[in-house]
Amino acid sequence: MTLAEHPELKTLARLEPITRAGSPPNVVPAAIQRIITEDNLCVLTFDRPESPANIFDRATLLELNEHLDVIAGDSSLKGLILASAKKSIFIAGADIKSLASGASADELRSLIELGQRAFNRIAALPFPTVAAIHGACLGGGYEICLACDYRIASPDRATKIGLPETQLGILPAWGGSTRLPRLIGLPKALDIILAGKSLAAKPALKCGMVDEIVPREYLVATARKKILNAGLALRHRPKNLKIAVMNSALAASLIAGRARGAILKKTRGHYPAVLKALDVVTKGISKSVSDSLALERDAILELGQTEVCRNLIRVFFLQERAKKISPFPASEAKPVARLAVVGAGVMGAGIAQWASAKELPVILRDINAEQVGKGLASIAKIYEQGVKRHSFTKVEARAGLDHISPAPAEVPLTNVDLVIEAAVERMDLKKQLFARLDELAGRNTILATNTSALSVSELAASTRHPERVVGIHFFNPVHRMQLVEVIVGRETAPEVVQRATRFVQQIGKLPVVVKDSPGFLVNRILMPYLVEAGHLFECGARVEDIDETMLDFGMPMGPLRLIDEVGVDVSNHVAETLAAKFSDRMNKPEVLSKMIQAGLLGRKGGSGFYTHRAKGAEPEVNPQVDQFKRDSSAAALPREELRTRMVLLMVNEAARCLEEAIVAEAADVDFGMIMGTGFAPFLGGPLRFADLAGVPQIVAEMNRLAAKGESRFASCALLQTMAAQSRKFYEN
Repeated sequence: MTLAEHPELKTLARLEPITRAGSPPNVVPAAIQRIITEDNLCVLTFDRPESPANIFDRATLLELNEHLDVIAGDSSLKGLILASAKKSIFIAGADIKSLASGASADELRSLIELGQRAFNRIAALPFPTVAAIHGACLGGGYEICLACDYRIASPDRATKIGLPETQLGILPAWGGSTRLPRLIGLPKALDIILAGKSLAAKPALKCGMVDEIVPREYLVATARKKILNAGLALRHRPKNLKIAVMNSALAASLIAGRARGAILKKTRGHYPAVLKALDVVTKGISKSVSDSLALERDAILELGQTEVCRNLIRVFFLQERAKKISPFPASEAKPVARLAVVGAGVMGAGIAQWASAKELPVILRDINAEQVGKGLASIAKIYEQGVKRHSFTKVEARAGLDHISPAPAEVPLTNVDLVIEAAVERMDLKKQLFARLDELAGRNTILATNTSALSVSELAASTRHPERVVGIHFFNPVHRMQLVEVIVGRETAPEVVQRATRFVQQIGKLPVVVKDSPGFLVNRILMPYLVEAGHLFECGARVEDIDETMLDFGMPMGPLRLIDEVGVDVSNHVAETLAAKFSDRMNKPEVLSKMIQAGLLGRKGGSGFYTHRAKGAEPEVNPQVDQFKRDSSAAALPREELRTRMVLLMVNEAARCLEEAIVAEAADVDFGMIMGTGFAPFLGGPLRFADLAGVPQIVAEMNRLAAKGESRFASCALLQTMAAQSRKFYEN
């Protein structure tokens, strides 16, 4: 979109933007456009060429400084407005590649100081400054807004405002850690900065991160009126006494003490950026702005050299890669325009809700009206919760529900582009269903299954056209889990894989393409870990020791707690499926069957390894499960040994997946495990962890356990070869 085409700036065009006589020509630089209106306001519009996003790299910051040279030297100007010409991006933040490319400490220092100087210059201008925000306004994009006197945002879903830096292992260092607490108060600022939060416009307004919300088409006009009507009153607004009290040195010290304990409990010390941000923000609040900025700079220089930072940035780029990946780059994929979901249970309803929120017409089919009604009720609840979290407006939630057509009986599917089956996990029933769907569907309709472990190829064989059958495996809960496995059967056509992958991207999920094999990728690697946890419990290890040691390792949830969350029956089913295929190394623990017989199904049944009582209350270990222990051989094992056993089995199975070409490369394995299971992101995934720990050391530890007669720990051929050759999964 050009400057003249931008709807906000058409308003300015009607105001006859001019360059006054005697001033430099109105040169349009590469990434920032400058207009001076007839009422002496300067509008800087960010519009990075040949890119859908605006970012701050060195070149853009230098351009900004050139504009500020002109602006600061023009005594007739009455105000400055910052805007964006992009469809859904204000400024997405700093160019992360500058951190990922191995920049030296001196290069990083120079970049940080360049940004700080530019934003300080905006803060020091002698006239009012307003940021007119539409779209993603994150990191450095919001930090430049903080340097302004006033912030106006559009209410659009595209508008997200925040400081997500700690999620990348760094902290806001272009003034965010300094200016946000001065704007909204220390407690609110820490809530945003430490968690790396991004807020929609309404909650951002509520907490004071923006001052006003107006429709996108009126942003610049409103900013203009604000400057002309309020003048310097915008800059010299009265101090908030409540914020002043909260930001006192004494309050900051008390807040820091309480927050540090909570952070260590939550992160177990694995994310140094969070603690460093707490330190910088609480110390900087009682210092001058310049001294606080120096704290920011020194902290990010330290964090930028850590392995945690490198791994988290790598995860960010893997996510960006998944948004664009194409299994067959030469081919075009037709977007899905109509979708049918067969099965209105938890997964089917979740898939239908997510697709409807992306404005796709969805047919929701089940065996009778009662089942469809339950599915619609689940969908309505997800939308209701989304409205409370400001993920949707009430209008958007109603529109999403309107996109769903309930079908309690068979309906023609000839005009549907994609059918996703999300019925019960029984191969015989799925085969019958797919044979019928094959008859009902149109010639070019893709038939997909959401199975978590059953063979896609075997299922496809029940149809007349196995080439159009593919797996599209969502994770539960659908509205929270970003990863989707696209499973390629033996006869799945390349164009079907391409269209399925494109569909996943189309609805805002992150695909990983995997070969059809029991458990596919994520469950294939996860189940040996869960099975080992079950065996350790049967052999006398305490629930607390098993789960706590994996929390200390960096997993978001202990394995026995995870079995409860997934469902003991579901875990048992997947374990049986994989044990049947990999009987040489995977023997399902009997505790799962015994728990099912006793009615201990996990959270959905109220109790499993834990008792799950009131919503929000922390589950407690269920003493009832101790009756299922068969001996005490693992009772005396230290937590470190428990952790070693569980982690090694994940690493070994991850290497096997690469060895068997279940996925194309090591990055796919690590990406799948991080996004699908929460495998410690700061460690970079199981294969990246193996590199850091040392493949020879990993294999030696496996050999130690295998030598004791525990054959499941025998290292795969790939690991043995790599250990012998001192190779890594990631050579660079």
